[in-house]
Amino acid sequence: MTTDRHSTSRRVNATPAAIFALLTDPASHAAIDGSGMVEAAIDARPVAAVGDTFDMDMDRTPIGDIPGMVKYKVRNHVTRLEPDRLIEWATGGIGTPPVGHLYGWQLEAVGDTETEVTHYCDWSGISDEARKRIPWPVVPLSMLEQSVANLGQLATGAA
Repeated sequence: MTTDRHSTSRRVNATPAAIFALLTDPASHAAIDGSGMVEAAIDARPVAAVGDTFDMDMDRTPIGDIPGMVKYKVRNHVTRLEPDRLIEWATGGIGTPPVGHLYGWQLEAVGDTETEVTHYCDWSGISDEARKRIPWPVVPLSMLEQSVANLGQLATGAA
């Protein structure tokens, strides 16, 4: 099994609690997403526990990396949740189990008003057999960086 974990970090002028509130509300994810693929949360409510799910409408057209894969729905399963510190989820299709890759956000307070935000994508849970059948892309670091920048703007009210 190959390890494919990519991450980026940035300091944001907001408290971990304020950032965590944005990250646990799936409606925020379309504004945060740096890939341009997330269109909207479907019947989303803030996640509160491991095992919670949230669904998204996606459109892969902006990246164009998988021929024929355009609009689809994805179900995200929360795998780790530590209030004001961490949220992580696995993705799968609607009606299918998680595929094996994880996305997450780690938050660390820096003083009273700043937070070190780390966003990561981990593809290491995808089996070698699945990698042979489907051309799994590695999320470019630029997408993670843009997501962190978008989160920073959303958290500080700078648009």
